[in-house]
Amino acid sequence: MPKIDRIEIFQVDLAPKVVRTDAIQSFVKQETPIVRIRCDDGVQGVGYTYTIGTGGSSVVALLRDHLAPKIIGREASEIEAIWKDLFFHTHATAVGAITSLALAAIDTALWDLKCRRAGEPLWKVAGGAQSKVPVYTTEGGWLHHSPQQLVDEAVAAKEQGFRGAKIKIGKPTIAEDVRRLSAVREAVGDDFELMVDANQAFTVAEARRRAYDYRNLGLAWLEEPLPAEDLGGHVELAAVAPMPIAVGESLYHPAHFREYLERGACSIVQVDCARIGGITPWLKVAHLAETFNAPVCPHFLMELHVSLTAAVPNGAWVEYIPQLDSLTASRMKIDGGYAVPPSAAGLGIEWDFAAIERKAVARAIVER
Repeated sequence: MPKIDRIEIFQVDLAPKVVRTDAIQSFVKQETPIVRIRCDDGVQGVGYTYTIGTGGSSVVALLRDHLAPKIIGREASEIEAIWKDLFFHTHATAVGAITSLALAAIDTALWDLKCRRAGEPLWKVAGGAQSKVPVYTTEGGWLHHSPQQLVDEAVAAKEQGFRGAKIKIGKPTIAEDVRRLSAVREAVGDDFELMVDANQAFTVAEARRRAYDYRNLGLAWLEEPLPAEDLGGHVELAAVAPMPIAVGESLYHPAHFREYLERGACSIVQVDCARIGGITPWLKVAHLAETFNAPVCPHFLMELHVSLTAAVPNGAWVEYIPQLDSLTASRMKIDGGYAVPPSAAGLGIEWDFAAIERKAVARAIVER
């Protein structure tokens, strides 16, 4: 069987297309580690991961110094075995964000390689449950935007065919949040979904107050209302909130999702392929959520998540927030408010390696 003989690691830093602020932070750059794995028969697979401004060099170092050398000479088809071996090899730094992000870069590359060998797209190899998934936009709705700008963005999104839009919340007073959301709801009507995201900004008491005051806005969900580590607080909030509670972008192992779901602490799962450690654990979380009759609405990474949400029967939404356009020739297809997974073999991401080489701020090669 073909064996891995060369791994290239790049880091490219991408500036956001627009200013992005939420209740706890602003986004300066997306650090994007990219991994290209080659087998001795010449077949290659490309994977990637990301941070929102810090830690990218640590991910690259973990890949270069510890993870990539461990899989040289391994059979690329042994994806589950490789993931488990690498996880335990870095046991001293797991469970944690840096380790999960690094694992994701390798795991997504191995899945790309697997699908390319099969001549099939990821969404079919991983399950093939749906041929399209509803799409909402987060290209707007930022906390620093004025109420009129929020309205204009949401109206434009509806006219462009999106089925919903996300708006950031966490203004100093509840009244200000409600005024902003009410203006948008009045402008777009009741047949357009509105999602809101607090980015972990609230205490339990404040989240309870705000959820109550948002009750008449017909919200699709309240996202990350509390710090992700506050499982008990989420249990308390979910029991009284009049809208679904969504979590997941800040959870880093399938067991964390199991705990949330078992205790009724959320009803919408937003598992992020990079932050969970790749496609291998992502699929486990999605199928776990299915056993709880919970939808999966993954965070960010639309170019990858369009295929993963289509792969599983409970994939409910794709989040539109493009960030790879300067590094890729492919674009996500949207048809009638639905994201359509790519038909090309592999992940369906057509990387521009000339641009990656030109923009790379770090590069390493590990080989026999």
